[in-house]
Amino acid sequence: MNEQKQFEAESLSSSPIKNKVGSLFVPVRDIEKSRDWYCRILGLSAADCEILSGHLCPLPMEGTGLILDTMPQWGGQGPGGPPSIETPAFMLMTEDLQGSLDYMKKLGVELVTEIEHDHWFVVKDPDGNKLMICRE
Repeated sequence: MNEQKQFEAESLSSSPIKNKVGSLFVPVRDIEKSRDWYCRILGLSAADCEILSGHLCPLPMEGTGLILDTMPQWGGQGPGGPPSIETPAFMLMTEDLQGSLDYMKKLGVELVTEIEHDHWFVVKDPDGNKLMICRE
């Protein structure tokens, strides 16, 4: 076995890093405004979404977590705040794609796309982060 293949085989069985995503960070500028917006679109109570250390807000999610963060260590202290996510980095799931699109329109959320391929659409949050809503 050559050296590269041996290293790959050993790495597969010995990596201390789990094949598991803990939470995703969403960069925001105004933690309270963003918390309220995400709570509204996810049907959560803002009272259940505590802001920690003045800049973090973990959202109670099924599966992988979302943490809103003003990112003070990663550009959040700058004039424009932390950079927005320009390409959807995760999907929020729905069993009612058309109902979800209609709900977002009713809330006045900025749409990036309409329903595509009868499977997904993309919106922007108040900070310009692009979020994909996808049929489960």
